[in-house]
Order: sequence, then C-alpha cells, then structure tokens
Amino acid sequence: MPHVVITGASQGIGAALAEAFAREPEARLALLARSRDRLEAVAARCRTLGAETAVHPCDVTDDAAVAAVARALLEAWGPPDVLINNAGLFLPGDALGTGPDDFRAQLAVNLTSAFVVTHAFLPAMLERGEGHVFFLGSVASLKGYPRGVAYCAAKHGVLGLARALRADTMHRGLRVTTLLPGATFTPSWEGVDLPEERFMPPEDVARAAVEIYRLSERTVVEEILLRPREGDL
Repeated sequence: MPHVVITGASQGIGAALAEAFAREPEARLALLARSRDRLEAVAARCRTLGAETAVHPCDVTDDAAVAAVARALLEAWGPPDVLINNAGLFLPGDALGTGPDDFRAQLAVNLTSAFVVTHAFLPAMLERGEGHVFFLGSVASLKGYPRGVAYCAAKHGVLGLARALRADTMHRGLRVTTLLPGATFTPSWEGVDLPEERFMPPEDVARAAVEIYRLSERTVVEEILLRPREGDL
C-alpha cells in the first residue's frame, strides 16, 4: 500500500507519475500543484484506476504552504513511502537576456522547492527508517544548453541536492533516485514545430520510476538518464 506524494502533479510528467503509481495495489496518492482544477482532473483518473487520491493545491515556492500540507499528510497518512519532487518551470533565456528575477524564479520552482518539500517530510521518513525520494532532474542537469542558463543552473542544482541527500541518508534506510529525462512531450514544448514522435512520452518516464521503486530495498538506482531514441533536441 504505497503512500505517494507528488509535486507538480497536475500535468505532464507529474500527471503521468500519478497515474502510473495509481495502478499499484491499494495506492494512496497525495497530489500537489497550484491548479485545483487540473489536479482534480488527474485525481479523477487516478481514482478510476483504484487509488485513494487526495488533492492539495499548493505553491511549492511558499514555505508555509508546503509545511501546512506536510503536517496534514503526516497526520492523516504518516510518512510517504515515495516522495517525488517533480515541480518545474522553464523560461528560456541566455545569460544576457535572463534577468535576476527570472533566474531566481526558476531556482525557486525547480531547486529550492525540492529542498523545502523534502525537508518537510524527511524527519518522519528517517524516523521510520525507509522510503524512496525521487528528484526530477533533466539532461540539463548534465550539460549546458543555449538559452537555458537559469534552467540548467537549477537542474544542475537538483542533481547535486539529490547526490548530497543520498550521501546523508544511505545508512538510514532511504533510497534516493534522480530521473534525468531528455525531451519529453509535455506542455513545456507547446508551440514547437516538431512531431510528437520526436519526443519521449511522459508515460515512459513514469514507468521507469515505478519499476525503480519496485526493486528490492537492497538496491537503489541512483541516477537514470532517459533520452529520445533520436537524441536530444
């Protein structure tokens, strides 16, 4: 009966993760994102698949809001078995064209929120001595891209955060995995003049996460790189 918390669960990879974990026997899902309407639509599909699903509209850049949701979930369901830091934001721009506010905004959503959310649940997970924390990195965690200065900086930071958490918790029962997907067909790519077949489907990224979670507690996939068959865009 996995208890799964997913941020950025209202669309794209987050929604695919929710539906993939909803297929696990007796799953209980807590879905976080800013849009209640989109969350409710995802939750309805997850309930159809058999999962008990709770919707928690939350801006993950608001520390107090994250703390309140974490308190409510810990009280209701206890520590999560799976915590997925998926919330993300991409605003294109090079080093000259990206202002400090846009840079900070992308760090806040992609990186700082992952720390804040993890920090809120981590004590209870460590006290129980088990659990699996996922981070959504990117190919941009590993290399720089033109017009991606803030996003690349943030995603490099996500990978560093995950690696440090892994080092801190490997002897305390936690597994930590960073998913590093390349171009995935999500709303971030709307308006791009490329065929859908050139992208990975978000369901493939979600399937990878579920299969990694299903491994025995004696094994952890620390990082997994997924790319479109024809390579990066």
